[in-house]
Amino acid sequence: MIITRKAIDRRTILRGVGAAITLPLLDSMVPALTALGRTAAKPIRRFGAVYVPNGIVMKNWTPLGEGPAFEFTPTLQPLEPFRDWVLVLSGLNSKPPVALGLAAAGPHARASTRFLTDVPPKYTTGSEIEAGISVDQLAARELGQQTQFASLELGLESAESVGDCDLGYSCAYTNTISWRSATTPLPTETNPRVVFERLFGDTRTTDPTVRAARIRSERSILDSVREKIAARQRELGPRDRGKLNEYLEAVRDVERRVQKAEQQSDLELTAVEQPAGIPTKFEDHAKLMFDLQVLAYQSDLTRVITFMIGRELSGRTYPQLGVPDAHHPISHHQNSPDKLEKLGKIDVHHMTLFAYFLERLRMTPDGDGSLLDHVMIIYGAGMSDGNQHAPGNLPILLAGGGGGRLKGGQHVQYREETPLANLHVTILDKLGVPVERLGDSTGELTDLVL
Repeated sequence: MIITRKAIDRRTILRGVGAAITLPLLDSMVPALTALGRTAAKPIRRFGAVYVPNGIVMKNWTPLGEGPAFEFTPTLQPLEPFRDWVLVLSGLNSKPPVALGLAAAGPHARASTRFLTDVPPKYTTGSEIEAGISVDQLAARELGQQTQFASLELGLESAESVGDCDLGYSCAYTNTISWRSATTPLPTETNPRVVFERLFGDTRTTDPTVRAARIRSERSILDSVREKIAARQRELGPRDRGKLNEYLEAVRDVERRVQKAEQQSDLELTAVEQPAGIPTKFEDHAKLMFDLQVLAYQSDLTRVITFMIGRELSGRTYPQLGVPDAHHPISHHQNSPDKLEKLGKIDVHHMTLFAYFLERLRMTPDGDGSLLDHVMIIYGAGMSDGNQHAPGNLPILLAGGGGGRLKGGQHVQYREETPLANLHVTILDKLGVPVERLGDSTGELTDLVL
């Protein structure tokens, strides 16, 4: 056997006509006979946030017991296979400073804005919006220096609303959870085709006619770089060929599903108002967007992603669950057993989709483990009880191994009034982006990290 110090560049990109494929981390990207080659690769730090709107039914969320012996509740049940990668955190709050007059309104705007910024939104419906830099963007400033995209901001509901969305607060506050600066909210992308092309394709024009022609041709991104892929595979060992084949199959599967969604969107569907490229079924849309996030992490195109399952004040209905009611109105349940039962179904459905995401991460090799081992993902809402718009005792969990930095498999109960900002400060420190203070933080959470 011949051993060489030559290694494939970690940033290798295969380019074709209107396409670019970034390779995942392969063994042959680590030089042989070096300290790095003889030891486990240092895990890449990654961060994610998944946001759900309108609060949670807390009696179905909060685990029984504390520490590692906690019992999964009905809403958390889909996460039981991932116990070792899950930290359920109770007692954290996002209570804003006392506001006066009309500024005390807008609980939904305050919920989504403070979820990652820990700063209350400025009371306005005009262009003078203001909040704070969000955790994901603080992380992206550092981690984004190593990737093609500093961050991705994704969602499942249109964020095109403008004007007043929540009692005198601009719709900008409910359209996103990501803020690049105190005055710059980042829009979310909901169309899988747009995300896919941003990651892998290059139409070289924004002309809709040209883009539509390319879509109709259904030319595969992978077919465009097929010869270069084949040449690269001949240079790889058996293990790397297996890794690359799995990755390329995942890319092709997502591409096929995007094309299928576009075909379905061309049909005469009177009850659906979805742009081309977005699956007609909510579950298909969510899974496709989750799979795109897995690909983005796996190819190291970005290490920071935020994902809104829904916007605050969301009126989405879930007839497939037997819940024809709009989400936001029934979140004001007034303790009605019927409404609470329906809300519980929605909560479990969202969690089941999140469990799908975790499984995809767990099944995707990365370095000496999986993507799930090397990511930190916040899942939760900006309010607990939607009926009361309660900003205390938020439904928050942290998923992933954090590259060996998180001590999963436990339910941690914090004392009342512990700021959510303390979790954000802790995460940033473990991502290698330490900050002294963020919003109303009072220190780090030392009992959830290794």
